Amino acid sequence: MVDLGAGTGRLTAELARAARRVVAVELDPRLAERLRGRWPNVEVAEADARAVELPSETFRVVANLPFHGTNEILRHLLDDPRVPLARADLVVQWGVAMKRALPWPSTVNGVVWSAWHTTRADRRLPRTAFEPPPSVDAGVLVFERRPQPLVPEELARGYRRFVARGFRLGPRIVRAEPRRLDPHEWAQRYLAATASARPSGSRPPCA
Repeated sequence: MVDLGAGTGRLTAELARAARRVVAVELDPRLAERLRGRWPNVEVAEADARAVELPSETFRVVANLPFHGTNEILRHLLDDPRVPLARADLVVQWGVAMKRALPWPSTVNGVVWSAWHTTRADRRLPRTAFEPPPSVDAGVLVFERRPQPLVPEELARGYRRFVARGFRLGPRIVRAEPRRLDPHEWAQRYLAATASARPSGSRPPCA
């Protein structure tokens, strides 16, 4: 289990009771030092959650993300499908939770990440539930690894280029308004395009 942006350790303490091993990531050296030694099964990593080295074995994340770094942390977790993330339960701004959980209007990142992970907003958390309270409500955003990906992992870079180009050029590439296509429709168009570009009987290209 990984806690990104552990802070004072309020969430880390709960994870330490529930999980066999926890990695608490905290950038502030003073807060990181206060976390060390408090739980025998917690390893503290003094690092930036946006760039920390992620586990090489299958792992889960439960974290209250710093609102100012949410998108960068999501990209760190989700951009590369080879990262063995099984599930992430993340407290984010409510607006971010809804934007990422709804299939429309789609975004480049949302389409790409959804090729390998499902996304949903589990519940809304009122700002008064936090101390000190933020200026907006929050929500729990959940990403789970798909049992069967929409696009093979080895085509990830090519798929991102295709989606980015599709959003830039619109119907000229995908024959539809890009934001109205859901992740399944984007994946189908990409796989059809790569299939038509290959000579008969050849294998799919690596991205």
